[in-house]
Amino acid sequence: MTLSNYLKRRSSTIVFFPAVLSPNPKNVTATAKTNLLHFIEAIGSQKSWLEDLLLKSGAILFRGFPVESHFDFNDVVEATSFPPMEYVGGGVLRTQAAEFPSKLLLFCEVEPEEGGETPIVLSHMVYDMMKQSHPEFVARLEEYGLMYTRIMDRDDDPSSLAGQGWHSTFYTDEKIIAEQRAAKVGMRLEWINDGSDSVKILIGPKPAFRVDKSRQRKTWFNSIVVAHGGQDQRDNMVVQPEPVTFCDEKPLPTHAVYDCIKILEEESVAIPWEKGDVLLIDNLAVLHSRRPIVNSQTHTRRVLASVCK
Repeated sequence: MTLSNYLKRRSSTIVFFPAVLSPNPKNVTATAKTNLLHFIEAIGSQKSWLEDLLLKSGAILFRGFPVESHFDFNDVVEATSFPPMEYVGGGVLRTQAAEFPSKLLLFCEVEPEEGGETPIVLSHMVYDMMKQSHPEFVARLEEYGLMYTRIMDRDDDPSSLAGQGWHSTFYTDEKIIAEQRAAKVGMRLEWINDGSDSVKILIGPKPAFRVDKSRQRKTWFNSIVVAHGGQDQRDNMVVQPEPVTFCDEKPLPTHAVYDCIKILEEESVAIPWEKGDVLLIDNLAVLHSRRPIVNSQTHTRRVLASVCK
């Protein structure tokens, strides 16, 4: 069964962001297992069509398919045949690492009661708008690049969006192994000898932009907002240094950072998760983040990620 038959396309002429694909009711069978097999087969047989759609839209949301568990999600990921990539450094650090994924797949295994959306935004639009509103800032970013600095505790702080510890970031208790894994993705670790078991992470110099060769345009590809504008010192037990600077160690202009935050908020599309959703993102064309869960006693949300080269 081909994907063009199995999926119901929302439009044949307008490019949606994200593109949304759902089952064609005419081809849905009685059992979820059979429908999942059809879905997986369709992904494999229609990969070129999917890649063309991803090139046009930047992101594809698969909604309404019987993807129930992490096992099902693994089958979906394998059906795409995208080369897998080791998940090291956490979501914030992927744009800062030496090697970054070209594609991301996200799967909602447990949907949040309220909140917990994943905002996505076209990164070339952010670049174009920032260049128009802050040409001198963009020119300095081009010339000097960025240096990221962060202090991490050993353990996670679940109350903070930026509360990931180095233990879970590098999947080890051993400092030597953490250093080795950090070096593989272009990070340097400096251990803080104050009894806290904390570490300073240094990343840079890093470019603030990337060239999207397939679309022939520059994209905004950095963590300025997350590392600088989105940080709240109250969220962490440790006092953070200036989290991101130009590589000449001069600080970023605050007004430009907050204008970037405004652009990201105004131009983003927040995806409200439903159980079984699979979101395919072109990492060079689209920026993504997450919103906190609200009005929930359990703060439950389980979204799994697969990163691909």
